[in-house]
Amino acid sequence: MSNPNQVPAYEPQGGGWKIPVLFGSVIALLGANIFLFTKLDSTSTDFAEFKKTTLADMASLKESSTVSVATARRSLSSLKDELEAARRQQAMAVGQAKLEATKHTEEVAKKLSDEQLRQAKASQQMKQELTQVGEVATTANTKLGEVTTEVGNVKTDVQKNKSDLEKTIADLKSVRGDLGEQSGLVATNGKELMALKALGERNYFEFNLTRTKEPKKVGDVSIQLKKVDTKKNKYTIEVVADDKRVEKRDKNVNEPVQFYMAKARQPYEIVVNEIKKDQIIGYLATPKVQSTRN
Repeated sequence: MSNPNQVPAYEPQGGGWKIPVLFGSVIALLGANIFLFTKLDSTSTDFAEFKKTTLADMASLKESSTVSVATARRSLSSLKDELEAARRQQAMAVGQAKLEATKHTEEVAKKLSDEQLRQAKASQQMKQELTQVGEVATTANTKLGEVTTEVGNVKTDVQKNKSDLEKTIADLKSVRGDLGEQSGLVATNGKELMALKALGERNYFEFNLTRTKEPKKVGDVSIQLKKVDTKKNKYTIEVVADDKRVEKRDKNVNEPVQFYMAKARQPYEIVVNEIKKDQIIGYLATPKVQSTRN
């Protein structure tokens, strides 16, 4: 008897090629899975490395970003400080300029006030001076008459003095000197000497000599008083002229004492008008024209 639960054996019917194909497909699928698994593992490794590198780069970038931000913040803070300092300097400069402008305005105002005061003083002074000028003019007019009168008196005195001078000149005498030469007019006192000077015919040099060890310069010669005799009104002198010494002994008062100089054709003359103890007073007369004698 047959078993009803028994499955009839499968008997292939011309399909034996399917098994190898199925077996090959399984193997191929298994190889593909192995390849994929290997690839996945490699990809996981690469992803892990990429993740590590990326994290490192991100950390470095974050650090750089932090540094940059800090630097930027410091720069911004520095710029803010500079801006604040610039604003303060500007405010100070404006204040200083304002002070200088105020000071300059005050100086100009003071100068203007001083100038106005000076002008007022000058005007007042001018008024006073004009008043004084008017007073002076009045006084001058008053005195003009007095001066006119005085001029008339002076003119009279001049005329009188002229007459006296002419009379004095007329009274002067010309005598011979100690060399026998006719002298010019001889003055015996100060008034007559003034008359001779007024004539202007010769040069006159007054002297007052005392006894000394050395000669005294008179005009262009030197004279030394050697001796005086007051009783006889005589004196002795030594004349130094042209580097020569000439002694004139026992000469009288008002006597022309004559000597020649190389540069003059006319003689020089010494006239003593007064004799005192160890002292003589008189004058030296020299020619106006100085020329070498032949």
